[in-house]
Amino acid sequence: MLPVIALVGRPNVGKSTLFNVLTKTRDAIVADIPGLTRDRQYGYGVVGPIPYVVIDTGGLVENPIGIETQMRTQTERAVQEADRLVFMADVREGLTPADHFVVRELRRSGKPVTLVLNKAEGLDPDLVTGDFHSLALGEPLMIAAAHGSGCEDLMEHVLAGLEKQPAEDASFHAIRIAIIGRPNVGKSTLVNRLLGQERVIASAEPGTTRDSILVPFHRDERDFVLIDTAGVRRRSKVEGVIEQASVGKTLQAIDEAHVVIMVLDAHDTIAEQDASVLGIALERGRSLIIAVNKWDGIPQDQRDTIHRQLALKLDFVPFAPLHFISARHGTGVGELVQSMVRAYEASMREMPTRVLTKTLEHALTVHQPPLVHGRRIKLRYAHQGGRSPPRIIVHGNQTASVPDAYTRFLANVFRKAFDLFATPVVVEYRTDKNPFAVRERRVKPQPDTARRRGKHDKRR
Repeated sequence: MLPVIALVGRPNVGKSTLFNVLTKTRDAIVADIPGLTRDRQYGYGVVGPIPYVVIDTGGLVENPIGIETQMRTQTERAVQEADRLVFMADVREGLTPADHFVVRELRRSGKPVTLVLNKAEGLDPDLVTGDFHSLALGEPLMIAAAHGSGCEDLMEHVLAGLEKQPAEDASFHAIRIAIIGRPNVGKSTLVNRLLGQERVIASAEPGTTRDSILVPFHRDERDFVLIDTAGVRRRSKVEGVIEQASVGKTLQAIDEAHVVIMVLDAHDTIAEQDASVLGIALERGRSLIIAVNKWDGIPQDQRDTIHRQLALKLDFVPFAPLHFISARHGTGVGELVQSMVRAYEASMREMPTRVLTKTLEHALTVHQPPLVHGRRIKLRYAHQGGRSPPRIIVHGNQTASVPDAYTRFLANVFRKAFDLFATPVVVEYRTDKNPFAVRERRVKPQPDTARRRGKHDKRR
């Protein structure tokens, strides 16, 4: 097992900045606003002598109010999971009562704690570290996370004495599932239901989740990584740099996922932004599943209305299966997991050229391509060009003139023949060169004339 390092401290001391430095990513949102990080965020550390798992946490507050209570619970769980703790303080603000509170909490864990003073660029350690020695956590380490300075030495110290372990990323072979949708539709509740524990904060307050939270889990002999994303709203409703960054994380999650689950609220209408985000996932070629949440207790007439809205507003993804679930009570969640696995397997399916070509020939017998300037479009054979999404390359002539409607027809034929469940099918065309035209260009009349002249000269 890789060692686990938790970054802990009061709000706005630079924990998320250090997390991004240690993982060499931008997975944690960074801004000069206290309380930005709420759920704990995991990453694979690459700065230091050995690989490890690093956890970014929300700030610990002595007297939490509202959402701060759940933030504190998340941080306490990170401390429980960690092998070693990094306590971060802001050296420019000096030692505060809030820092004393955090240290008292960390001492209770009985785990090794490293004292780190952030934002130390340009400061003399002898002049600024005096008060921090009173914490009795050893010699403070000075870093500037925003510039990356001191971070290598920090991890050398934190990881001292630990042996190097295999650094295989557990998510490499896992099915990556992105949970997307508007704020407060139940995405985090669904994640917790799938995991069987309160892993991420689920609150009636819209916008609770800000980062995209990656959560590995194992179920039905399968490895998954769930990505719980921030809710995406209309651009006019996105307020401030924080929510803009959250939306960006959601789009990044879509791009990195194998399967995208769009969560809708059965008590609300299907909005334009639902279709917009689903369209982005479609453009990225992701397998798509639509989960209508809070379905329990919905009267029949309202259910009929929802079915009509789905057919009208999401008609551009007719292949996406519908699941009517209750994330809170677990209704329909088991079937949703089965669809997740089936969709992933479909997106990664191997399709032999011989079978693809036979399927194409069958499609041509059922429905011929249209005429173009009196000439029939000829499609000769097909082969696979990629996976996730399945990409099929069709060769023929006049392929630039194939109508979009016929391309959709072929995609549906291939989807049915290869059981490409919940998966968009990309059909591309290649126009083959005419071999006779090449031969005509290469075979010129001069040699024939020369041969005829040679024979004539010989007779003479």
